[in-house]
Amino acid sequence: MLPFLFLLPFISLLKISAAAPARAHLEDRSVSALSAADLASLAPYTQFARAAYCPTSKLNGWNCGTICKALPGFQPTLIGGDGNAVQIYFVGFWPAQNTIVVAHEGTDPTKFMSVLTDVNILLSPLDNKLFPGISSSVQVHAGFRDEHALTAAKILAEVKNLMASKNTQSITLVGHSLGGVLSTLDGIYLKMNLPASTSFKVVTYGLPRIGNPAFAQLVNSMLPDLRRINSQMDIVPIVPGRFLGYSHPHGEIHLISPGNAVACSGDDDATDSQCQIQSVPNVLAGNILNHVSLHHDIVVARNELIAFESWDLMRGFTLARSSASDGLTQAL
Repeated sequence: MLPFLFLLPFISLLKISAAAPARAHLEDRSVSALSAADLASLAPYTQFARAAYCPTSKLNGWNCGTICKALPGFQPTLIGGDGNAVQIYFVGFWPAQNTIVVAHEGTDPTKFMSVLTDVNILLSPLDNKLFPGISSSVQVHAGFRDEHALTAAKILAEVKNLMASKNTQSITLVGHSLGGVLSTLDGIYLKMNLPASTSFKVVTYGLPRIGNPAFAQLVNSMLPDLRRINSQMDIVPIVPGRFLGYSHPHGEIHLISPGNAVACSGDDDATDSQCQIQSVPNVLAGNILNHVSLHHDIVVARNELIAFESWDLMRGFTLARSSASDGLTQAL
């Protein structure tokens, strides 16, 4: 289950949140339905997000059960973190797509320090040592910023090594919940430190808001190939609230029901009924289980691999399902 401390700062402010007008920077919106093939194409990225919850002992040698079997040939070269003071992360090479993959674990509710990262919600400028030249008007969640700083340099060094040894200029960043936050920040940091010819793909699941509208615009300009996938009535994507000065970047994909998803245009889409804000206007209107139900395999994978694999067998997940629309639904 999600660490409920993550939500406590927002619950007392629900009336303010519900009454807050749409922000002036929001544009006219439109939605487009995703095809079954579109949904199925996301399944490998979901597996990488799930893998970040596996114990580091299982990630070594890529031996994390059904997750690793779904991504044959992946070569992890850097594995770190303890799931508490530092979220688990890994970097490696994915030959099937000729890309370097960076993935981060999300918040583990059994680890107290990772919960504290989530509740430290003050907006602060980016670290000027890691992000030199970025205006102080670009602000992010202080806890997220500080967590990212713990691993940024190590990940950059490994990515540079792999780019040279594997002769690739493609980077893929993946994560669920807090892991998606760290992967988004990695995307900006890596882009500032790698050749201009490097391509970036970011795929997140259940992503909370990271920073203010200026940060959202920075993400839009630097990471055009970003997908942030929201599940049904999940409340995490609507926190921290816009009334606290937060805003999402572009790239929303809202999974409305199994096999039924839409892509929402613009940044925080507050207009279309099929997108997250209209579906979940405040945390009491949402369902926390949607953060962990379709993502349930991710949660159990972190602490009990056997239980995770048994759940997989019960769900009958396979990347080769004949119904392509199940690719995202079963994988999350």
